[in-house]
Amino acid sequence: MATMKLQVISPDAVVYEGDITMLVVRATSGTLGILPHHLPMIAGILPCAMRAKLEDESEELIAVAGGFMEVQRDKITVLASCAETPIMIDRHRAEQAYARAKERIDRFHHGFEPPKDIDIKRAELALERAIARLKVSNSK
Repeated sequence: MATMKLQVISPDAVVYEGDITMLVVRATSGTLGILPHHLPMIAGILPCAMRAKLEDESEELIAVAGGFMEVQRDKITVLASCAETPIMIDRHRAEQAYARAKERIDRFHHGFEPPKDIDIKRAELALERAIARLKVSNSK
């Protein structure tokens, strides 16, 4: 089975490096499935739980908070503002972040706080990041 290299880099470290058979990622243009020998491209990545499928048909989940990916025929490089594997995620902190973001969005939509007190877009992105982290943490 054909494979390609995946390298996920955050500002602090190389978070993941390995051979994969497919990457499923949420890009700015929609959900993408990248296979070996894909045409070269660059895409923006939204907060998501990336799925890296391995040769043994298992998969690794990696939470990314957004960033960019460069696809070459035999390698994918992901530059993420933050990236975490399941072992790196503190589930309790992720649950708290989810609850905070959800509460801010709910308060905004129900008019309990004036819109100027809440940046709704930031709260929605925080919710997406928390959801991705929770999905990945479930795969431990």
